[in-house]
Amino acid sequence: MKKISRIYLASASPRRQELLRQLDIEFDVMPSNILEVREPGESPAEYVVRVSADKARWVAQRVKERDLPLYPVLGADTEVVLDGEILGKPENSAHGRKMLQRLAGRTHEVLSGICVLDRGREHTALSSSRVSFRVLTEAEIAQYWESGEPTDKAGAYAIQGRAASFIAKLEGSYSGVMGLPLHELDGIMQKIGKGVV
Repeated sequence: MKKISRIYLASASPRRQELLRQLDIEFDVMPSNILEVREPGESPAEYVVRVSADKARWVAQRVKERDLPLYPVLGADTEVVLDGEILGKPENSAHGRKMLQRLAGRTHEVLSGICVLDRGREHTALSSSRVSFRVLTEAEIAQYWESGEPTDKAGAYAIQGRAASFIAKLEGSYSGVMGLPLHELDGIMQKIGKGVV
């Protein structure tokens, strides 16, 4: 079995770094710099997988240009989807509070796409989870926004933070909602290590 000693993480997300450490995967952080724009007719699921692959490709190209060690590259993208709409990250306070108002008392989908680029071959996976929020008061939403936690999070919340108390039900992957589906990632890494993909 080939030992995968290290990977490049095409993200600066502290949450993804924390999740990689849970799998004892050593990594170097090399954030990608791509334009994340949904293409016409592209479904949310197709979008997150494509963006994760675009991130991995961008970093792989930088690795090649800089003549760095050729470790596998991991790209990931996570989006909150409500009524078929990708909510994205909040642009400001009003936008973030409106997102939380829309999510309150409803069930939404969280999609996480991953791509591991290894020796020119792309290995992709998609995690889909359903998250149900309890009803939230305006005061709770305001207090949560003022905490600063949701400012850079898809859908304006972090499942691993204070927003955990908002979640009445989760169907799917906790790590996927957090930003990196570990079950899917471990499956890819094991296949790469065994040389069967």
